[in-house]
Amino acid sequence: MKISKEKRDKVSEQILAFLFQKNPQPQFTSYVAQDIARDEEFTKKLLFSLKGKELVIEIKRNASGLEYLRRSRWKLSPKAYEFYARKQK
Repeated sequence: MKISKEKRDKVSEQILAFLFQKNPQPQFTSYVAQDIARDEEFTKKLLFSLKGKELVIEIKRNASGLEYLRRSRWKLSPKAYEFYARKQK
């Protein structure tokens, strides 16, 4: 099943809005997928797409500095946060 570019963009906007609400706390991919009610793999693809556009930052280490083997946490990039913060005012 193919999803149109418009729908992908809308889901990406939902992801960015969720990360803005949770900022500055990074969120695991599974939490993002659960909140926007989408499949984890689809959400992961969109997050990597947003990473390529420099809108989100992938965090591969836990608070102790140990690298995750199979997980990633995500947060908004400073550029994206500034944009959302300006739009909220």
